[in-house]
Amino acid sequence: MASLKDIKRKVGAVHKTKQITRAMNMVAASKFKASQLKMQNFRPYASKFMDVLNSLALRVESISHPLLAVREPKKIRVICMTSDRGLCGGFNTNLIKATDRFLRDKSKEGKEVALVSVGRKGRDYYRRKANIVEQRVDVLSKFDMTLAVSISNDVITPFIKEEYDELYLIYNQFVNVSVQRPTVVRLFPLPSIGQNVGIDSEKNIDYIYEPSDDILLQRLLPMYVHVLIYRALLETSAGENGARMAAMDNATNNCEELISSLTLKMNKARQAAITAELMDIVGGTEALSKG
Repeated sequence: MASLKDIKRKVGAVHKTKQITRAMNMVAASKFKASQLKMQNFRPYASKFMDVLNSLALRVESISHPLLAVREPKKIRVICMTSDRGLCGGFNTNLIKATDRFLRDKSKEGKEVALVSVGRKGRDYYRRKANIVEQRVDVLSKFDMTLAVSISNDVITPFIKEEYDELYLIYNQFVNVSVQRPTVVRLFPLPSIGQNVGIDSEKNIDYIYEPSDDILLQRLLPMYVHVLIYRALLETSAGENGARMAAMDNATNNCEELISSLTLKMNKARQAAITAELMDIVGGTEALSKG
């Protein structure tokens, strides 16, 4: 059995750990509220943007834009969005597993796959396991649409130059604090533009556009990529903070259980020490009385 001094030292260490996990939980909860609000406010905008873009595309007779080019997918790029920091449960692990499956399936099909890594955890994991052509780390703590535009420009230009044929985005879709679902979305070639996907025919309003439909569509297609990437960034931020909040809450509860268990052991050790001292005293008394 461990000594009383060792058990006291362990209890003190767990108490300090509990203070840290509780503080991290409070910080994550504060960040989560802000990131969740941004995500919830942007979701309707992204949905309506897609409706308007599809409605516009349906009214254009000939759609000619480099982002709509369909080529034989020999070369593929994948944007993998992870967090920059750990201590958020299985948030990064589940996403990396989904990315591994995707990369493995595409490699079996004979496709050449390159990676665009957003987030330190994904970059560190794939540094020696995949071909990383672009990387962004330490950018998710504070970001705006500028980051989404920058990432978009990094992938739009090579696609137009035919350096690769398909682009996929893999990120964690936020469901709730405990659930973040790994999601794979094809960005290039744009999958649903002009296909009347998700548009209610009764709400398919005949808008009057200025400038012309073709010119407007040419300008909106890059914005479509910006919107999807920015939404994925918001979902990743909210999911990371939610996962960290849940993980730190579980860690705090585990610390409390461990403190309770160690306290019980400490009391037993103290009782055993007192009993041993009493037995020594009784034994000494009996020896003196016999003498």
